[in-house]
Order: sequence, then C-alpha cells, then structure tokens
Amino acid sequence: MTTPGALATERFTAYGPHHLDDIAARYGLPDDIRETVRRVSQVLPFRVNSHVLDQLIDWDRVPDDPIFQLTFPQRGMLTAADEAEIGGLLGDRARRTELRAAVGRIRAGLNPHPSGQRELNVPHHEGRPVPGLQHKYRETVLYFPGQGQTCHAYCTYCFRWAQFIGDADLRFAAPDPSGLIGYLGEHPEVHDVLVTGGDPLIMSTERLRSHLEPLLDVESVRTVRIGTKSPAYWPQRFVTDQDADDLLRLFEQVVASGRQLAVMAHFSHPRELDNDLARRALARIRATGAVVYCQAPLIAHVNDDAGVWSELWRSELAAGAVPYYLFVERDTGPHEYFKVPLAKAVGIFRAAYRTLPGLARTVRGPVMSATPGKVCVDGVEETAEGRWFQLRMVQARNPALVGRPFRARYSTTAAWLDDLRPHPDTPADLVDALRGTAVGTASGPAARTETDPAREAA
Repeated sequence: MTTPGALATERFTAYGPHHLDDIAARYGLPDDIRETVRRVSQVLPFRVNSHVLDQLIDWDRVPDDPIFQLTFPQRGMLTAADEAEIGGLLGDRARRTELRAAVGRIRAGLNPHPSGQRELNVPHHEGRPVPGLQHKYRETVLYFPGQGQTCHAYCTYCFRWAQFIGDADLRFAAPDPSGLIGYLGEHPEVHDVLVTGGDPLIMSTERLRSHLEPLLDVESVRTVRIGTKSPAYWPQRFVTDQDADDLLRLFEQVVASGRQLAVMAHFSHPRELDNDLARRALARIRATGAVVYCQAPLIAHVNDDAGVWSELWRSELAAGAVPYYLFVERDTGPHEYFKVPLAKAVGIFRAAYRTLPGLARTVRGPVMSATPGKVCVDGVEETAEGRWFQLRMVQARNPALVGRPFRARYSTTAAWLDDLRPHPDTPADLVDALRGTAVGTASGPAARTETDPAREAA
C-alpha cells in the first residue's frame, strides 16, 4: 500500500468498468479476478478513484483485502449461474440485447428498493408525489438532489445501488429544492432534513449551495444533515479541491443561521481514517461548527471482527467525530455475500463496545433499518422458555412505537427482521408493524393516531 506523502492538489478522476484493463496493468490485478469484476459490474455498479486505489487498498492482500472487497465486485455477489450467463453474453456483440435483458432480470431479483422505500416513503404535495423525497419518520425528511446521485467511489454493499445503474424508474432525484420547500411548508413537524444520495458532496459547492440555502429560510428546519462517504473516499473535497474552502464557508453559513449541521460520515474500516488527508478533512469540517457523526454497516469480508470495530470507533473519537450507528447490512443487492447473522453481530458489537472509553459509547447497534423503523438488537436473554433476542424500536414509522422493547426467538442463522419470530406476548401494535400490516408514510394514518402522545405534543 502506498504511503501518503505531502498534501498536494489532485484532480478527482473516476474509474469504472471500462478502465479495468488499465487498473489490472497498473496494480497487478490477476486475470481471473479482473474477469470476475468485469462480469459482476455489468449488474452491480463499480466506481473507484485514485485515493481509493493508491491510498486505501493493500494490493498485496488482494482479493482478501477489506477495502478491495469494499469497492470491487467479487465472485459470490451473484449466483454462479448468473455470473456464468453474464460471462457468456459479454463476449458476443450480437447478443447485446440478451445481455441487457439478463442484467435487468438479475437486478430485479436483488430487491432494489428494500423496506418499502418506494411504496411507503414517498410523500405527496398537492396531490402528487414529490420527486427526490422520502418521509419515513415524522420529524425527518430525506432529500435527494438530482445532481448528487453518484459518489466518489461505490461501496459494493450499498443498499442504494439502484441509484447508480442508470434506470430512471429506480432512482430518487429532485431537480431542484422547490418541491422540498413546498412540502416543508405544509409539514412544520419536520425539523430535520437529511441531504443524501448518492453523495451530495460530489456536487460543486455552488451547486450544493443552491440546494442548502433555501432550507435556511424555513424556520421549522433546525437540523441539516449531509450523508457522505467523501471523508473516506475523497477527503480532498475538504482539503485540496479547488472549491474546498468555499465548501467550508458554506458549512459555516449553515451553522451561523442557528441550525445544527451534522455531517453523517460513512467509515467502514479503520484504514479509511489512517491517512493525513482524512484526519485533516475531519478537522476542517469540525472547525466550521459542524458535528461529525460516523456510521456504517457490519459487513462480511470487510469488518466482521470486533477488533476492527474497536479500532474504528477509537479512531473516530480521536479525530473528534461521534461514533453513532453500527447497522445490519440491508436485505438488498449482494446481501447473501455480505450478511452477518444477528447472533454473531451482537457478539461482535458487545466485544468491541466493552473495549471503548466512555466518550465512544455513543454508538448504537446492531441496528436494522427495516420497514417499521430502526430496530436495535440489544442482546440475548436466557429464560425458562429458551433463548430470545432482546430488541427495541429506536426509531419508528409510527412514533408511538419509538423506544418500545420486544423479544424474538433466538436464531443462529437469522440475519434480518423478517427472519425473526416475535415472542407470543408481543403487543399487537408492534406485531402489526413488524409484519407490515400497519404501515404508511410518516404523515399517514399508521404513523399518527389519536392516542399518540407525540402527536399531541407536536
């Protein structure tokens, strides 16, 4: 792995499937691995950049290197039959139509929009769906600016992989903030806007400003969050990019308006923080008054080890960031390749958590961001009836369920909420939410009831 040198201006350049031969020649990628990446990247998006290639991947450990696993499509992400079919079609130009059909069929079977995000989360304004918005939780709206729906590099596990494959029917994207502003005017209960993607920081500062500044005129919005992987994959965005200083001044403007600015940074492995650029990027972000929160999923082949998480959370704390969430990998895309059973996830979280200093024990997990809300696996309970997972709704589509505990039958193989069987004494409203029989958008009837004390307080 290349040792970082002095900080210097470097222009961002993305590399994708068409650059595989060049990458293989430069970094010594074996022919069989290159062919696997070529095949799988027909279905799942692939994109890297020089920072990932030169600073993060240990090429002496390929293919087992965790950052290589994190960014390059791998054998096993598709079924053997699907990969073989793609391989057979790739080499025959006369069968391009068949290739496109096969790719579409395989993608459709990978659950491109998990947890009902298209059916349940898209809000309406003046009787029409608002493009580029999701509203699952009462107080929070997700905003997808159209120009920010790509990333500096793609994570192979990404649950939003469908944003990046060029299918407009699968993509969340807002052309401008007018729909968001109109919707917020009708929903003063929303005080938190998460600007997400893709990665909003792929945009120029001028473009990002056009999306953020209108929010500062909405009095009910008190928190602006930006979901980004750029401190890990392209920290130059905050340090040496041409408009890096302008970006930081924009952050200062948001903070000066009286809002909290939270940068939701995605660090999946401690190596992403183990370079001067990343640490300097976080320092510069924090100097604007923004708070950096860190989150990532637990993913096999990358970070399914307690020592890795302990090191990651300690590194985040040392950089002045707040460890926030350890997520369970969502049931979409190459889920079978990356999934970690909940029983193992609980053990990893607990083993890492007990090594942390108090200030790093802000982290929560393992958490499933599922259809009814965010469900935390708090532990395992031994009773006369057997073993049970202890679970809790840390966030919910229905605000009345927030904070509610429940139990589910212990399983060594369950990896997602749908795999669990709730205890027979679980209250009916929780059972209905878990089974999907009582759902709706955050502003719909399932989320607000006459007995909901949160509604009365709103």
